[in-house]
Amino acid sequence: IRCHLSKEFSSAPSTTMIGTVTSRVTRNGDAIKEKDLLNHDDLAADRGMVDDIFDDTYKEKEGPKPPMRYVWRNIILMSLLHLGAVFGLMLIPSAKIQTLAWAALCFLVSALGITAGSHRLWSHRSYKATLPLRIFLTIANSVAFQNDIYEWVRDHRVHHKFSETDADPHNAMRGFFFSHIGWLLVRKHPDVIEKGQKLDLSDIKADKVVMFQRRYYKPSVVLLCFLLPTVVPWYFWDESVIISFFIPAILRYTIGLNATWLVNSAAHMFGNRPYDQNINPRENPLVSLGALGEGFHNYHHTFPYDYSTSEFGWRFNFTTAFIDLMCLLGLASDRKKVSKEVILARKMRTGDGSHKSG
Repeated sequence: IRCHLSKEFSSAPSTTMIGTVTSRVTRNGDAIKEKDLLNHDDLAADRGMVDDIFDDTYKEKEGPKPPMRYVWRNIILMSLLHLGAVFGLMLIPSAKIQTLAWAALCFLVSALGITAGSHRLWSHRSYKATLPLRIFLTIANSVAFQNDIYEWVRDHRVHHKFSETDADPHNAMRGFFFSHIGWLLVRKHPDVIEKGQKLDLSDIKADKVVMFQRRYYKPSVVLLCFLLPTVVPWYFWDESVIISFFIPAILRYTIGLNATWLVNSAAHMFGNRPYDQNINPRENPLVSLGALGEGFHNYHHTFPYDYSTSEFGWRFNFTTAFIDLMCLLGLASDRKKVSKEVILARKMRTGDGSHKSG
């Protein structure tokens, strides 16, 4: 459904309220029918992009699917990584409290590099960040080690534009394991590569911070994801090298990966769909807890341009609180937020009715 949207600014100058209802709304009992509510072209023009809006013109190719080609290097490395994480779990009783706190801090920073950085800032352009904040988020992104920002954004925009199709990198219709980690263990479907090459990533290419990271990504990962988390406990409070490596580096990194992957798997399979029952992504509070607010996935795929990825503000959403703090400090601005009127109308039109019971 093509939709119309008008923009209005709230009393907070850094927040753009998206969508006062401008179309005629008719009521029939409890049902609400509304047309032309959101104009994605207008939204895209405001953000300077269109490639995270679902493309319903895409058709999967007929005939047999291409054979699955395993990437054995990734299979071996991921197996070793998870074995190392299990060993790290066994070392926790022997670790100093400072080491556990450091590991938690490393997890938090790395998670923000994905949620506030790669995802909400660069993939969806749902708010604007100053140079110091972009530098911090880029460093945090290297701590996370989930591909450089440019590649992460490309794959994520393809995921939104062709969600749950052959062109979706982690298509949840191929099962939990594939959408969680399996997509990293096999060659990409040809449609993922084809559609990814056609995206307009000029905004990302124009960001010198992002392209600097891309140029020096491998050494940045060695330094920030593995070396720094290991050296700090060993040097500053005389933690053993083994514990310093396997808990703040390996275990923390593995937990961060799986927290992100659960957004692709669990949040596409388990939960309710109060905003749009016609799409697969779900509302999953448990995923939101682990992924700092990224589990409100039915909302996010319905309104990908909302900086909060949720209508509930800070509830189970540390990333939204972080972005709001950055705005308060003058490091971020122009947060995009969908209005309550638009959200309610969308719930009534396409939701599964679960919003009525909270």
